[in-house]
Amino acid sequence: MPAAANGASAIICCDQPDSPMDVVQSAWARITAYAAHEDSRTASANLIALVVASNQPFYILYLYALIGGGEKLAPSFLTLLSTPFFLAVPFISRRSSIAGRALLVLTGIGNAIVSTKAFGVEAGIGMFLIPCALIAAALFKPRERLLGFLLIGLCGVVHFAFAGLYGAPLANYTASDLAAMSSLNAVSAATLVIFVGLLMSGALADADSRRG
Repeated sequence: MPAAANGASAIICCDQPDSPMDVVQSAWARITAYAAHEDSRTASANLIALVVASNQPFYILYLYALIGGGEKLAPSFLTLLSTPFFLAVPFISRRSSIAGRALLVLTGIGNAIVSTKAFGVEAGIGMFLIPCALIAAALFKPRERLLGFLLIGLCGVVHFAFAGLYGAPLANYTASDLAAMSSLNAVSAATLVIFVGLLMSGALADADSRRG
């Protein structure tokens, strides 16, 4: 080891690279900071939006594993049109919490419409309107209930009135392809409903603790 001028040993230290867990924790901290809001309902909406946006690229990978690539997979990239709107929800919420929550529901509905056109009604995309309606029912305050009811009604209109308007899907899917996509969408929608329920349970517990 080389000696320093004063006779002490010089020790050269190097910063250790971050571990994968450190990277994950740092990324999660940034996400939660971006999603943070003083209103628990809005904070929940922000987190839902970011989780949905982060999962959209993986949805395409799941489809690739189920139905293959090429022409069948190409329409799935239309689902990414909604990603910037989901990512913008926390930004909008900082300006107007009610606008941010409404944007989340409207983006979900819009994504369901585009995706149903892409894959066809039989792919089961309409199941994602259930968590959209749940979010509209749960994330608006009593004084905002009219807007919540309007958004719930819009989910119903899209499901029932639009069913015959989509026409043929954008690719030729077999019955097996449609069954696989329907199963994937059922699991995804159910998972989202559970996630929304857990967030709302936490928000209600936080509200109870503040009152207590």
